[in-house]
Amino acid sequence: MSLIRAFPGLRPATGRAEEVAAPPYDVMSDLEAREMVEGRPWSFLHISRPEVDLPVSVDPYSPEVYSKAAENLAAMRSEGVLIQDSSDCYYVYRLTMGAHTQLGVVAAASVDAYDNGRIKRHELTRPAKEQDRVKQISALNTQTGPVFLVYPSDDRIDDLLSSAAEGDPAVDITAADSVRHQIWVLSDKTRITALTLLFDELPALYVADGHHRSAAASRVAAECKSANPQHTGEEPYNYFLSVIFPHKQTRILDYNRIVRDLNGMSAPQFLQAVRDRFQVEAADQPVKPEQTGHFGMYLDGAWYQLVLADARIPSLDPVASLDVSLLANELLDPVLGITDQRTDSRIDFVGGIRGLKALEQRVDSGEWAVAFALYPTTMNALMAVADAGQIMPPKSTWFEPKLADGLVSHLL
Repeated sequence: MSLIRAFPGLRPATGRAEEVAAPPYDVMSDLEAREMVEGRPWSFLHISRPEVDLPVSVDPYSPEVYSKAAENLAAMRSEGVLIQDSSDCYYVYRLTMGAHTQLGVVAAASVDAYDNGRIKRHELTRPAKEQDRVKQISALNTQTGPVFLVYPSDDRIDDLLSSAAEGDPAVDITAADSVRHQIWVLSDKTRITALTLLFDELPALYVADGHHRSAAASRVAAECKSANPQHTGEEPYNYFLSVIFPHKQTRILDYNRIVRDLNGMSAPQFLQAVRDRFQVEAADQPVKPEQTGHFGMYLDGAWYQLVLADARIPSLDPVASLDVSLLANELLDPVLGITDQRTDSRIDFVGGIRGLKALEQRVDSGEWAVAFALYPTTMNALMAVADAGQIMPPKSTWFEPKLADGLVSHLL
């Protein structure tokens, strides 16, 4: 079984991509999703967030939501908004955000490789969210949200993708967030075979974003296999929709933290407790850390730079040496009493794309007491954690730019 393979993608008809393309289903609130679909009857959010077409009171995990998704997908196909290619293809995908560009490939990735650890993960999943994706895939008989995978950069793969991205793309749109999405259809059988073989030589792929979608695809594949007495391993359900980029081109932003209270301390008491563990310096402007072990802290309308002594940074443990772990182990847990970031309602997470101003606004609102700005997790650190078979703390990475939903889907 190949690590990846080409497939006949379901995608917008010529000229319809701008109407269809939507942000990933899980990066906006219900209200934001409803606002996004106003005046956009063919937005893919009608499939990925079908509750937008139902009353606000509806439970987003209710059966009628998944039925609505299937109904909307069928409508988009019957109206010719979405069409399926007639042959197996790869889809070369370029993302451009300002000066940053990354070039990868939309492919069907092996569930077997995922199950056996050749496609490596670094996060735990939440049962409710994973079950939601299982129900979504089953209702649609289609994988619609691509899993963001990374391959160890390989010049041969990079060069093949670059050569395939010459000429006019099939899709060239700029989304509302100013990110440009371009797609070239790679249907040449010789180059398809060459790309498949090059990927087969790789030691591993890594899940960057989309742990719930990949876990759900694995569960759906197991259910389909069990129900199919003629199972061969070549059925579409044995693969999951992915977009795969070289690790050197990916861009991880900071994933910052805000905490609701100071664990019973006054601001001066808390500041002294921090000084007991970090070198603390007042700053006259927002602090954006530029190296591991450095943190920004916003408290009582003022910014501080926190520096952790090198001797307190583990050098051999790929998880403990992450900045998100350093903050948790040196401050969040012992000082603020937050022992489980996954379940504690006293902590929230703010993606770096929102900027440090967002941290100030949340604290200045009075609803949150203190904010921390972190140095971003590196791609090499993520791969080291995955290679060690370990798990990162929650909300360790924020990838930008985001993939678009709806540009290519995988029918099962």
